[in-house]
Amino acid sequence: MAEKDEDVEFKKEMVRKLLSSFFTEDKTKISGDAVLLMAEMLKVFVQEAAVRSIKQAGSEDCDTVDIEHFEKILPQLFLDF
Repeated sequence: MAEKDEDVEFKKEMVRKLLSSFFTEDKTKISGDAVLLMAEMLKVFVQEAAVRSIKQAGSEDCDTVDIEHFEKILPQLFLDF
């Protein structure tokens, strides 16, 4: 698991392939800036999901975060993003 002060990032090529999988035309291109922006958005989304899941577990007096905590925060997280 990563240290708190270690910066974790999504691989740019993985983000590019993920975005490309939703394109319907082969001519559609993705700029490098768009890939960087999407990678940052994914990073923020995952961090926010983790923080909210931890808070949900804490509000239920649980010591560990379980998938149920994540499932409870997911609807509001999608609305916020």
